[in-house]
Amino acid sequence: MTGATESTPVPVVARVPVLNAANALTALRLVLVPVFAASVVISAMTHAGWQMVACLIFAVASATDLVDGWIARRFALVTSVGTVADPIADKALTGAALLLLSWYDQLPWWVTAVILVRELGITALRFWVIRHGVIAASRGGKIKTALQILAITWYLWPMPADLAVVGPWIMAAAVGVTVVTGFDYVAQALRLRRPTT
Repeated sequence: MTGATESTPVPVVARVPVLNAANALTALRLVLVPVFAASVVISAMTHAGWQMVACLIFAVASATDLVDGWIARRFALVTSVGTVADPIADKALTGAALLLLSWYDQLPWWVTAVILVRELGITALRFWVIRHGVIAASRGGKIKTALQILAITWYLWPMPADLAVVGPWIMAAAVGVTVVTGFDYVAQALRLRRPTT
C-alpha cells in the first residue's frame, strides 16, 4: 500500500448557452406576435391582401414552435429560459389570433374564452406541479395544437364562401380536443401532487 490515492476524473457538464438557435426561434415568435396583430388590424379582416400577409406571418410564427422544440431536444439546447419563454410565446400568438378573430366577428367570443381559459389554466397547472414532476405534452395536446393552428389559419385566409364554411368545423374539432386534453392534464397534475405513502 503506497498511500497514494487515485483521483477519478469529474465529468464536465457543458452549460447550455441561453443564446442558442432554439431560444432565438422562440424570441422570433414573440417578436412576430405584434407584427401579426398589426397586420390583422390593418386588414380589418376585409382586405384580402393584408389577410394573406397576416395568415403567412401566423404560419411562419407557428412553424417556429415546431422547429425550436426539435432543435432544443436534438442538439441538447434545452434551457430554463426557453422552457418558460416557449409556452409564453405560444399562448401570446394563439391568444392574439383568437382575440382578434373574435373582435372582428369572425369567431364567437365563447370559443376564444374556452380555449384561452384552458391554455392559461394548463400553463398555471404546469407551474403548480413543477416541483413534483413535469406534465409532458401528450399526443392529444399535439393534435390540439395542430387543429388550433389549422383552424386559425383557415379563418385568417380570405377563403371563398364554399371553403370558408369548413372553418367552423375545424374550430369545433379544435375546441373539443382542447377541452378533453385539458381534463387529461388536470388528472395528470392531481396524480403528481398526490402524496406518496
